Amino acid sequence: MTRRIQFAAIAAVFLTGSVALAKDSGEGLVTGDPGLKSAGALAFGPNGILFIGDSQGSALVAIDTGDQSPGPVGGTFQIEGIDGKIAGALGVKPRDLLINDLAVNPISGKAYLSVSRGRGPDAAPVLVRADRSGKVEIVALEKIPFAKVELANPPDPNAKQMGQSLRTDAITDIAYLDGKLYVARLSNEEFSSKFLMIPFPFKKSADEASVEIYHGSHGRLETKSPIRTFVPFEIKGESYLMAAYTCTPLVKVPVAALKPGSHVKGTTIAELGNRNRPLDMITYTKGGKTYLLLANSSRGVMKVETEDADKLAPITSRVPDKQGLTYETIGGLKGVVQLDKLGDNQALILTQAADGAFNLQSIDLP
Repeated sequence: MTRRIQFAAIAAVFLTGSVALAKDSGEGLVTGDPGLKSAGALAFGPNGILFIGDSQGSALVAIDTGDQSPGPVGGTFQIEGIDGKIAGALGVKPRDLLINDLAVNPISGKAYLSVSRGRGPDAAPVLVRADRSGKVEIVALEKIPFAKVELANPPDPNAKQMGQSLRTDAITDIAYLDGKLYVARLSNEEFSSKFLMIPFPFKKSADEASVEIYHGSHGRLETKSPIRTFVPFEIKGESYLMAAYTCTPLVKVPVAALKPGSHVKGTTIAELGNRNRPLDMITYTKGGKTYLLLANSSRGVMKVETEDADKLAPITSRVPDKQGLTYETIGGLKGVVQLDKLGDNQALILTQAADGAFNLQSIDLP
């Protein structure tokens, strides 16, 4: 029998600390230590505000980076062996680090990296900033303007699926759109795949929606599959969230439908190949057309055409491998694990070389 999505409007997301104005940002922040237990998904909001997903702490933190000076447009951004530079600054070996996410400040063009110092749930969170000059610095988090929300019902720290901790999926990706922070996550509830919508500046409550999709490679409806990466996307003037799941269904979810008590079923508009994990995704416009650029664990970097995103019939039956939106694999991009836009014409990519080293470099959007 088909399972229906269930939604819950929750009031168990709380703002920690009193409210104060930070610098000239106009956002409700306090100065202190946000108490991060981990640093994962990153996204920029207005005025240099950086959002950080803390899966181990089941929390979201907004910090004022103070990074509001416009940076150069165009040119080269390249830092080879950035993991080695970070490790040197922390006094550890590169093998003792995990780089979790990359976000570019759209104002300054500086790159921010969330890093784990150590491995496993006890790894220490680190935030790193890098710029076009090659400078790499650790961002001090002990005394910084911040706001924090704690998320209800995260996966149990000991819960595992296929040998992997589900707690790391307490927050899988985040994006800021029109005054709200959208959060993809897993909860410990029966219908565990969620979108969380949090107004910013943070309020004392948020709306949370369970998401059901049809997974063509698996040939079934799913409510427990985590969204691996997503981007805000516009179709004929309407706002959507374009989400990629493991194996690799591409799903559109209308933002207008994400309301308390509503029932939303994502529309699967592409199957991009199974036995694959999406890693990161951006959207951009070139030559009057809009594309998705999607980095994957085993299928390279895909340039996905989106002009038929409103025309294709949804995928509702088993798909052997690929169907829906068409794409090309960008052969020159190897080992890409993270990416973000760097202005209108470039992207910044984090790649892992054959020797295991990580490099940060700019590319022209294909």
